Amino acid sequence: MDVDSTLIDEEVIDELGDAVGMGAKIADMTRLAMEGGMDFRQALRARVSLLRGLPTVMLDDVYHRLHFTTGALDLIATLHSHGWKVGVVSGGFHEIVDRLAHDAGVDHWLANGLEVRDGMLTGEIRGDIVTRDTKLSALRTWARQDGIPMSQTVAVGDGANDIPMIQAACLGIAFCAKEAVQEAAPQRITTRDLRLVLDYLR
Repeated sequence: MDVDSTLIDEEVIDELGDAVGMGAKIADMTRLAMEGGMDFRQALRARVSLLRGLPTVMLDDVYHRLHFTTGALDLIATLHSHGWKVGVVSGGFHEIVDRLAHDAGVDHWLANGLEVRDGMLTGEIRGDIVTRDTKLSALRTWARQDGIPMSQTVAVGDGANDIPMIQAACLGIAFCAKEAVQEAAPQRITTRDLRLVLDYLR
């Protein structure tokens, strides 16, 4: 599943934007990218550039303000109790996602990296950017690694970048998603409770 606005209630980059006084500008770009109205790579680089000079200690502050979506931890625990594997793939940042993944107990995770120098963000991305193609590839790669056929996969997300993995999975769910994602997804959940995913697995 996706992370921002899916596994958790918030958009991490918007929270970081608030920390540097650029919250509204970054949130506008996030919305455009999530709706598919702006190229994700371009939008991410533009937003991260506005974070230049942010002390890395602020990442801790933001992390502690995040909330798992209602039902997220129950969903993961229930899936694990039945032998399922759970992965999260994010256009957000390893510096946050690693900790969320640990707390949630997921099996796989992938996210972008923030470049840091002298304890501050440089405004650049470290390594390759997670795109819609990356998300689709992660679904297929993790399924293959775990010996799970694609006919037994589920993908859940809310943004335009999630559409390819949602459509490739046997069960694809738009979760409280942007309109374009709801139109593209085979299934939709419009209540913010991830336990509702279980209703499709019975």
